[in-house]
Amino acid sequence: MRPEAKQRIISPAQLICMNNHVDDFGYRIDLAYARADNLLFGEQIYRADAKLWLYQDLAKIIFKAAEIVRDRHNLALILYDGLRTIDAQEKMLRTARVKDNPQWLEEPRLLSPPGTGGHPRGMAADLSLETIGGKLLDMGTPFDHLAENAAPEHNKAHRNHPNLSAEIKHNRAILDNAIADASAALVTAREIEIAAIGLSEEWWDFRFPSDFINQFLPLRDKDLSPEIRLL
Repeated sequence: MRPEAKQRIISPAQLICMNNHVDDFGYRIDLAYARADNLLFGEQIYRADAKLWLYQDLAKIIFKAAEIVRDRHNLALILYDGLRTIDAQEKMLRTARVKDNPQWLEEPRLLSPPGTGGHPRGMAADLSLETIGGKLLDMGTPFDHLAENAAPEHNKAHRNHPNLSAEIKHNRAILDNAIADASAALVTAREIEIAAIGLSEEWWDFRFPSDFINQFLPLRDKDLSPEIRLL
C-alpha cells in the first residue's frame, strides 16, 4: 500500500462472532488466550468470557472450509484465535514468557509488533483439525509451538520443515487445501475480495495477504463494543 493511501476503517458490523455459528458449520472453538494454561504464554491474556471474532470475508472462508473438511474427510475444524486487538498484543509482549525469550522479537520475528499483521484486524485465523469424535490430528507440533530458531530446518511448525512424516504432511494438506478451495470458490462467486493464504512459519495460521491487510487500520478494544472487546 502506498504511504499516502488512506487506510480503511473496520466497523464492528464487519466482524462476525464465530461462536454464534458453531452448530451451523460443525467446527469447535477453543479460544486459547482466554485460558491461563495456553501453551505459548502460560497466563491468561483475554477475559474468560471473550468470543472469537473474524472479519466478515475471512469468516466466510472458515465457514466454507469447515463444510469441506466435514464432507470430504469426516473431520472438524478447531478455531484457536482470530481477532487479537492491539491491546491484547501489547499484553502478550509484557508476559514473563516473552521477556524470557527475546529472540522471538528479533527478525524474522515470531511475534508481531502490536498493530501489525492480520490478527488486530480480524484477518487471521488460527486453526487445526480433529476427528468428529474430538481427537486431534497430528500436525507435527501443537498449536502455538514457537521454535527458538524460526528457520524452516529448525522450526517444526514451518510449512517447509524438511523432516515431516507422511501422515503430518497429509494432515496439513487437508487443512491447507480446505482453506485454498474455500477461498477460490468464494472469490469466483465474488462473495469475498481475496483468498486467504497460510503463514509460512506457522502451519495453523491463515490470513489475507499483507497488501490487503495493510489497507485497513488495526483495532483497539476501545474501538469495539463491549461484547467484542477482548480484555
